[in-house]
Amino acid sequence: MAASRYSLEETQVVTNSDGGNGYTAERFQTAFSQSKHQVLNQLDAYHVAQGVNRAFPKEEKGYKKAVRQALKVHDLDAFKLQVDTYESTLEDPKQIEKVQRFRQYILHNWSRIYDWREVVSDCPKDARKLGAMESHQRQVSFRMKKRGMHWSAAGGEAMVKIKQGIQNQTLRPAYLANQQRSTRKQRDVKKGIRVAALLRQPTRASIGAKQGRIPLYEAHSSAMGYLVKSF
Repeated sequence: MAASRYSLEETQVVTNSDGGNGYTAERFQTAFSQSKHQVLNQLDAYHVAQGVNRAFPKEEKGYKKAVRQALKVHDLDAFKLQVDTYESTLEDPKQIEKVQRFRQYILHNWSRIYDWREVVSDCPKDARKLGAMESHQRQVSFRMKKRGMHWSAAGGEAMVKIKQGIQNQTLRPAYLANQQRSTRKQRDVKKGIRVAALLRQPTRASIGAKQGRIPLYEAHSSAMGYLVKSF
């Protein structure tokens, strides 16, 4: 899809994924194969941090901090030492299993844990590191996934543009400029929006019809007596 829209022959492509099925480094290399540069694929920082927190639920005796440092400096021996030492202190089978799964996940993806800026030869001076995939993806995926939703290509692209406009705070100016409304018309639109918001407010539950009675034997000079005579 990218190759059919963009010319990437001279582009250094850097990708980010959790390493799951369908999101391996080989898949990205194939998808952007037109680039003459090797396609770099990093292990997503969010999933690495999530794995650390699950394997080390408590900051106990500095193991979690040491593992994070080993991952940061890409020290495989230090990583293995800290994980193995921590596992030897555990007795709960479930927690031991979590640590073993974490170790296997990191070792399987060890070659993808790096900062792309330290790998490319001509990295721009103002280049930024890749952020966590989930935090950026959620800006678009929220309210577009799950709950049986289905989007056509045109509808999905339109919704992404709207979400992008909201995130960049450019949607409202673009919409108003396209409408070419006068100041008075804009006030009318705002008034209509306020009225619509009021109509959407929850209503109070009905308490039913009120009941009462009119006594028949009251002094004719009293207020109730005058009411009875009027009937």
